[in-house]
Amino acid sequence: MHIPSHKKEGFTLIELLLVIAIIAILASIVIIAINPARQLAQANNAKRRADVNTALDAVYQYTIDNGGTFPASIPTTSTEICRSGVSTSTCSPGVDLGTLTADQLYLVGIPTDPSALTATGTGYFISKSTSTNPRITVRAPGAELGETIEVTR
Repeated sequence: MHIPSHKKEGFTLIELLLVIAIIAILASIVIIAINPARQLAQANNAKRRADVNTALDAVYQYTIDNGGTFPASIPTTSTEICRSGVSTSTCSPGVDLGTLTADQLYLVGIPTDPSALTATGTGYFISKSTSTNPRITVRAPGAELGETIEVTR
């Protein structure tokens, strides 16, 4: 007489656990390789570099159009730039660069740091050297990943 064998088809518990473990290891490697926090910090720093150059370009365009005279509001000590539409009395002791945004001639609006923490300041600082040939420095002290973002022209 023939005894029917009841062989079940499918995966064993050990095989399933092994596949799940391999998928978990691969997923963790991918997450570490992508590192979303680092990617975001790099994107923020790229924006800061662009903003610093934009502000500096606007100052120099203003200077060219005004016979070599810098905007009068730029101090010789590094001071935070006020946001567009914020007066210096509200943004004290900030720098009002409203002359650059008047009639949107040089800037549509003053750039703002992605992590600016105040409602009145941009998170960017500006200063003018006191040499015979003054230079303007714009910096972003809020840069991430230990970077220093500062441009002088």
